[in-house]
Amino acid sequence: MLNRTQAPAFRQVNNIKFIPPVKQQLANGIDVFILNIGEQDLVRIEFIFENVNWDASKPLLAMAVNGLINSGTASLSAKEIADKIDYYGAFLQTDFSSDYTNVTLFTLTKHLNAVLPVVYDILNNSIFPQEELDIYKQNQKQRLQVNLQKNDFLGRKTFAHAIFGNTPYGINVEMADYDELKREELLTHYQSAYQPKNCVIIVSGKFVNKDFEVLDQIFGKSWKNEGPFEKNKLSFVAQDGQEIYVEKPDALQSAIRMGNLAIDRKHPDFPSLQVLNCVLGGYFGSRLMANIREDKGYTYGIGSAVASLKQAGYFFIATEVGADVCADALKEIEKEITLLKTEPISEEELDLVRNYMLGSMLGSLENAFSHADKFKNIYFSGMDYDYYSRYIDTVKTITPAQLMNIANKYLNSDQMIKVVIGKK
Repeated sequence: MLNRTQAPAFRQVNNIKFIPPVKQQLANGIDVFILNIGEQDLVRIEFIFENVNWDASKPLLAMAVNGLINSGTASLSAKEIADKIDYYGAFLQTDFSSDYTNVTLFTLTKHLNAVLPVVYDILNNSIFPQEELDIYKQNQKQRLQVNLQKNDFLGRKTFAHAIFGNTPYGINVEMADYDELKREELLTHYQSAYQPKNCVIIVSGKFVNKDFEVLDQIFGKSWKNEGPFEKNKLSFVAQDGQEIYVEKPDALQSAIRMGNLAIDRKHPDFPSLQVLNCVLGGYFGSRLMANIREDKGYTYGIGSAVASLKQAGYFFIATEVGADVCADALKEIEKEITLLKTEPISEEELDLVRNYMLGSMLGSLENAFSHADKFKNIYFSGMDYDYYSRYIDTVKTITPAQLMNIANKYLNSDQMIKVVIGKK
């Protein structure tokens, strides 16, 4: 009989299988990566465009184009677009990041003939009606006004700008930036960014040859957009450590964000740094959580992360703590960083982290969409599936001594930018 008073033994994950996509090409040269997985009649089609023509004087232009791209075409209003998509039980979303812009369709495969022409219309004939732009600006300004009262938002904004400056990674958004959005400039950017030469399509779900033929018939023909574009090229120089303090006299909590430029996914040390980050603040059982939440009770949550962007990488720690314990929390963070640099992690703790990271990787591969997301991580970093093999091998084999070396190499508190919003 099962003894429920004893926890089951840990078993390390041994086999993680990744399913690579099949590459095809539309008649007009657009690369299509297809993960035909699953039995349900459901598919996700992502139209991904790299951000281009960055102009620091117009920092919100690309974001606004993405936000308004389905607000009306030459033949359909925003309501008609929504009604056509909804009628077939489909869902259309737009996403903007500092590197890429996505237009994503979720639909039953049997309705591709009906809904794909609507998406083609959006990607070729959007007109960005002035009234929709006015509403967008009003709504975004109201949202910004509310967010500027939140210490965590100010912390993220201030930290990103301190590290990345006036670039797509460090936009210091102000109210006036929305006032500068002009319909004609949105159209110009749209005609440059949304075109076959700047497009990759990733399909995941149930999608067979006849479905590809439908996609090719609609999107393999010529597109109307063909404006000139130059992909964003960015470079960054690490800043000397600095402290940025924005006082909020009435604050009950202070937002803390600290970190620095670091390596990205292409660097051979990246998997090792991910393991180290997991120990420090990458999961609920991390050292920062155990100390600052569980032991000291300074916060509801604290975490750290290693972020990989297309043209940079960075490390950060983020939390909100009681304003009266902000200084003490900063000292405890420094203490945990120092311990990782001076004392090797125990094998017991490291085994726990290994199991968590491998289990998380395995759990993140539950369906076609998640396999597609894993592919995007490596494809847009210019890598292949060997990256995941190296990552898994590193998690399984890295030693406490190696982790201590990584800590001394990349966790340098004196070089970190420290942002505090509230009181300290």
